Amino acid sequence: MVTVPDSMIASRAAVLTALGADWEIHDLTVHRPRAGEVLVRMAYAGLCYSDEHLRFGKVAQLPVVGGHEGSGVVVATGPGVTGLAEGDHVALTFVAVCGRCYWCASGRANLCQSAGSGGVMADGTFRFHGAAPAIPAEGIGGFCGLGTFSQYAVVSQNSCVKVDPAVPLRAVALVSCGVLTGWGAAVRTAGTRVGDTVVVIGAGGIGLNAVQGARQAGAAVIIAVDPVLAKQELALTLGATHAVDTARESAAIAAAHNPAVRGADTVIVAVGNLTSATVTEAFRAAGRGGTVVIAGLSHDPLELNVQIPGTVLAATERRLVGCFFGSCNPVRDVPLLLGEYQRGQLQLDQLISRHYQLDEISAGYADLASGRNVRGLIEFPAD
Repeated sequence: MVTVPDSMIASRAAVLTALGADWEIHDLTVHRPRAGEVLVRMAYAGLCYSDEHLRFGKVAQLPVVGGHEGSGVVVATGPGVTGLAEGDHVALTFVAVCGRCYWCASGRANLCQSAGSGGVMADGTFRFHGAAPAIPAEGIGGFCGLGTFSQYAVVSQNSCVKVDPAVPLRAVALVSCGVLTGWGAAVRTAGTRVGDTVVVIGAGGIGLNAVQGARQAGAAVIIAVDPVLAKQELALTLGATHAVDTARESAAIAAAHNPAVRGADTVIVAVGNLTSATVTEAFRAAGRGGTVVIAGLSHDPLELNVQIPGTVLAATERRLVGCFFGSCNPVRDVPLLLGEYQRGQLQLDQLISRHYQLDEISAGYADLASGRNVRGLIEFPAD
């Protein structure tokens, strides 16, 4: 067990100081957790594409410690923390579930907004501090209130899901974001039914898990779309019945296998950077009465990239729906999916392309951009 000083603990972290810049490795201090907060020693952090949206976007509050997907061990708790104790293994989720707000009470906990904005904690202060000129005197926040690209992070107890310590923490890290988003897109958002025809556009960290979710829900035809052959092959091992290069090819296959509606029952868009062309192709692949689920994001969150014929939308009763965090409640669904993993019903280890050290973060994202990675993991050294 780590001995935590009265006021702070040293930590190395990947920090973004300017839009479009490379990640910088900084020596920081992490201040002790306050009311409702916990200090977590990170074990693994996932290299998710959403951190690239942060890097190339237009609205980030910088500087910031990156990372929003990860797992670790609780080493200290602040006053008033319930349900968590030192030594607990946890998944860190960028959706902080308070359990009390309108969205939590109405069964849509994925829309809970209890996490601090821009990484600032609930009391309006920051926990990451540093002596470098790039680090303001008041401190900096962690992306999505987390900052999993740091050896240690202080987070809200609402952002932690306690997990079975028998589950490898590498698998826990995957489930904390990408797996839940993809699986949930097929199961929770789309409501895939037995016998459905499903197209998944993008066979990365989200799309491959949409394939797994569609398979678990009983879809008869699952068509994965990705230009990278290795990702097509992996999609076929995870449950896809077909794998093709383009959405146009998927539309023809869906129509042939589902002639009653002349297309897919569900099309899940899980690309790394959402574009108008991708959305249009997804709409064309959906059949009469079908649903298009937007689970991917764009670098510019305000980009107008949904352009579809409204008359056709109305006449065919297609639906276009957004999907945030797979419409999942992490408190419910993280243990659910880890249980499926333990029973061999959900494949997670196959998704890990490579482990990286923190200093290799830029190389990890270069591998992701080139298609060499499905999911890379930063592995932090154990104390």
